[in-house]
Amino acid sequence: MVQQVASQEPLSLYQVKPIPFEITFIQLCLSVEKMTEHQSALLLRKQLNDLKKNPVEGFSAGLADDSDIYLWEVLIIGPPDTLYEGGFFKCHLCFPKDYPLRPPKMKFLTDIWHPNIDKNGTVCISILHEPGDDKYGYEKASERWLPVHTVETIMISVISMLADPNDESPANVDAAKEWRENPAEFKRKVARCVRKSQEML
Repeated sequence: MVQQVASQEPLSLYQVKPIPFEITFIQLCLSVEKMTEHQSALLLRKQLNDLKKNPVEGFSAGLADDSDIYLWEVLIIGPPDTLYEGGFFKCHLCFPKDYPLRPPKMKFLTDIWHPNIDKNGTVCISILHEPGDDKYGYEKASERWLPVHTVETIMISVISMLADPNDESPANVDAAKEWRENPAEFKRKVARCVRKSQEML
């Protein structure tokens, strides 16, 4: 006996269950995020290789962890003819996954006394502030982070900051006040930081 197979009617468009918009949007966002992360990693790898091939005077840079391209370790040599001359200051640069659209965060691991570096070592400088207008009106958008900045331009700005502090918008209020009102004590504290940095090498 031949069995009859029930015929299946094709599903109409109205019977196909649509994929929720929220799921497709999330997948799209994740895809874009992964692509952005890949591009930022390539860019950072290129900047690291460029610095190895063409070192810049005043600092050296490498990865804090060879498996993490987003965490750099930088050694700043105290700029000549400044209070920080002779010092060796270790820092971390922590890059976001959407670099260079957003700036890295920079932190001194070596003790340092400076108006624009807070007591935890975090650097407060215009080009490391999030892009766009300053809601407090202290900085122009052009002075803040721009995607054209590189590790080299960041470090040149930080080294310049060591030589010429900005006491109008300090991260370390005590250091700024001392720099203005008691330069001898400020100089003494910086000299102690320089000696300590030399001992840690």
